[in-house]
Amino acid sequence: MTADGPSPCATDTTGTPEEEWARWPGLDRVPSVDLGGVREVVVVAPHPDDETLGFGGGLAVLAARGVRLRVVAVTDGESSHPDSSVFTREQLVARRAAERARALAALGASGAEVERLRLPDGGVAGREPELVRRLARAYRDSDLCVAPWEGDPHPDHEAVGRAARDAAQALGVRLLSYPVWAWHWTRPGDGALPWGRAVRLGLAGEARRRKAAAIRAFTTQVSPIGPDAADRAILEPPMLAHFARDHEVVFT
Repeated sequence: MTADGPSPCATDTTGTPEEEWARWPGLDRVPSVDLGGVREVVVVAPHPDDETLGFGGGLAVLAARGVRLRVVAVTDGESSHPDSSVFTREQLVARRAAERARALAALGASGAEVERLRLPDGGVAGREPELVRRLARAYRDSDLCVAPWEGDPHPDHEAVGRAARDAAQALGVRLLSYPVWAWHWTRPGDGALPWGRAVRLGLAGEARRRKAAAIRAFTTQVSPIGPDAADRAILEPPMLAHFARDHEVVFT
């Protein structure tokens, strides 16, 4: 994840607390999704960590079943701390790539193939037609594609979500779309979310533990990287609480 774009940073305390989502009975009414029978899955991430936040439990479940996994990293997340005096952009790119590798290992998915597209962090919308073509190539031979929801309130997530859906529709590939920022910036029952297309993947204890460990691997995002305000943690506990649930919600 990166905090670029018009949406405020996740550290803003005005977001929806997880306790409010936990009290909402609508989540309990979301039907379960069946991931049985898939042989190859492509997971698309706007920034390093989005694949873990939005679908880390799913990655753990599929990896345990021996499913072939591929991660398409659209950007390298180089803009998460643009004014840092601790890391250059190049150093941050290297750190975030290493964090993703550790996270995949924690999920039991160290064998997942990672394709880095290196589109500009914060500028994916300007390369959307190119992204559709590149995702269409990545989707070939896959049974399932998992990508950000196109309504997730972050410009890169929106652009990646649109491109992912266009590519999936062109190839007739099944697509599931995960929200990330929406848990923070919308509220239970919000009509902006497509609840009629919502399904949930239950996570047993092992998958939840693996996802929690994978999230902790992203140290540049969950902890300050230096003493200055420019080096703040992007993902603070109120935001992270949304991803500690015993299930993940995606849209069909």
